[in-house]
Amino acid sequence: MKKPAKRSRATQSTDFVESLARGIDVIKAFTPGRMQLTVSDVAKITSLARPTARRLLLTLETLGYVRLIGNNYLLTPKTLELGTSYVSAQGMWDVVQPHLVSLVEKTGESSSMSELDGSDIVYTARVPVAKIIALSVHIGTRFPATSTSMGMVMLADLSTSQLDRALKIAPTSTVVPRVQLTRKQIDISLAKIRKQGWALSDETLSFGIRSVAAPVRNAQGQTIAAINVTVNAAETSVKTLTEKYLPLLLKTASNITQDFVSFGLLPTTEPLSK
Repeated sequence: MKKPAKRSRATQSTDFVESLARGIDVIKAFTPGRMQLTVSDVAKITSLARPTARRLLLTLETLGYVRLIGNNYLLTPKTLELGTSYVSAQGMWDVVQPHLVSLVEKTGESSSMSELDGSDIVYTARVPVAKIIALSVHIGTRFPATSTSMGMVMLADLSTSQLDRALKIAPTSTVVPRVQLTRKQIDISLAKIRKQGWALSDETLSFGIRSVAAPVRNAQGQTIAAINVTVNAAETSVKTLTEKYLPLLLKTASNITQDFVSFGLLPTTEPLSK
């Protein structure tokens, strides 16, 4: 049976670009309850013809906004770039902000949250302090995952096949790490991280940047994001970072996890209030 034609939204203006609206509809088809969709799923949800849905998904994949795994497409954190200021003001920020602010008040150091996107991490929340750090960081910033504490703590939760797939994806970050680990070094580090439950990066990404990270998990115990405490290596020793700040970080990560689980939410580009 032929699908009923969807009412055109272009009737209100001759300047209306229907193809752009359809692309946005495709992105909006993904929700916390529908995180992975086939071409047929997207066509059904958006009332688009399957060939049209397929072309739009392929375009979004080329631009880096969706990724194909098997027969399923899923959004990448790059979609955050479409509404950075909005994400900063709403969405996961509503849940994460009080926890990160409290952590920063206790440590006097910057704290951030990121998600894994292939072999990169993407910053999705941040509370900075007025200290000089070698690299500028803001919502949407990308760094190679293997060179950061947050990236390593998220990679540590992946299965061997997931890890292989992630590391085969070329980083899109423009930052060249000071230290580039071999696969053997990565595997050894990840084994240690899995055992201890947190990760340390000591000037691996850049001179002067030292950080410790902990995982944020969902109700199934899967790591869905990570938070960190970042310090100036010239000012704060590894001993201070791990003995004084790490316990506070682990407690904060646990509290954020509890909030996400309580609200039945995952980090998403959609406002949590919906």
